[in-house]
Amino acid sequence: MAVIGLDLGGTKISSGFVSGEGGIRCYNKILFHGATGNKVFEVLKERIRMVCREVEDTGDKVTSAGISVPGIYYKTTGHVWAPNIPGWDDFPLMEKLQESFGEIRFFIDNDRACYILGEVWKGKAQGCRDVIFIAVGTGLAAGIMVNGEVLNGSNGIAGAIGWMALNKPYEEKYKSMGCNEYYASGEGIARYVREVIASKPDYSGAFVTGTPVTSLHIIQEYERGDEVAVAVMKNTIACWGMSVANLVSIFNPEKIIFGGGVFSNSACKFLEDIHAEAKDRLEACLKVYKDRVAGV
Repeated sequence: MAVIGLDLGGTKISSGFVSGEGGIRCYNKILFHGATGNKVFEVLKERIRMVCREVEDTGDKVTSAGISVPGIYYKTTGHVWAPNIPGWDDFPLMEKLQESFGEIRFFIDNDRACYILGEVWKGKAQGCRDVIFIAVGTGLAAGIMVNGEVLNGSNGIAGAIGWMALNKPYEEKYKSMGCNEYYASGEGIARYVREVIASKPDYSGAFVTGTPVTSLHIIQEYERGDEVAVAVMKNTIACWGMSVANLVSIFNPEKIIFGGGVFSNSACKFLEDIHAEAKDRLEACLKVYKDRVAGV
C-alpha cells in the first residue's frame, strides 16, 4: 500500500509518493500558469492519476493521498479558499476528489501546517516543539508549531503572515494579499520591481527589455549590481527580517526555517542579512529573555 503526496501552490503542483520511512520517489512538478477554477482541479486530477500509474508500475497500489493547499482548508465542509488561485474562493475540493477517486482516502490541510509537520518529521526542525517555517513562494505564509502542536487558530488562518502590517499608512493595494505579501512574496518581489522602475524614468537596466520578471531573475540581477534589483531586494530582506522579529517576539521559537520556491531558487544567500535585520530589531528583547532565563 502506497501513500502519495501533492503540494498545490499558486502556480504549480508538485507530486510524488513516499516510502514508510519518508523517502520521496518519482518526484514531479508541473506549472499551471493562467489556469483558474476547475481547470486547476483537472490538472491536479491528472497528476494524481499519473502518480497512481507510477505506483502501479512498482507493483503497489495507492490507498491514501495527502494534499497541501495554499490557503485555508475547511474541514467541516471539505472546501478550500486559495487566494492565489482565481476561482478557488470556496472550492469543493474534497467532494471532487472523492467523486473522481473513490478508492483513495484523502487528507487535506493548508500548506503552512504541512510545511512545519514535514520539517519536524524529516527536516531541519527534528526534535523541536516550538518552531516556525516561513514559506516564500507565490504567496507568503508561516507554519507555526507551539508546544508540539500545529497552531491553526479559531478559523484556520494562523500563520497568514502575508497580512502582517509592516508599513503605514495603509494603502488600498494591500487589500487582496496584505502589506507583507505585497512586497516580500515571489509575486511581490516582481511586482515591486515594476513600481521602482516607474519611479526611475532614466533607468536603462536589465528590466526594461520586456522580458517577464521573476524573483530568480531579480536575485541574479541583484548579484550583478542592478540598481532596481538592489533596491527591491533590500526592501524584501527588510520585510523578511521584520517578519522574523515579530514572530520571535510573539512565539519565542527554537528555530525559524525559510523555504518555499523563492528560497529553493537561491534566496538562501540572504539568510545572514535577514538574521542581521531581525537581530537589530530584537537586540533589547533578546537581552531581556536572556537575563530573565539566567535569573531563574
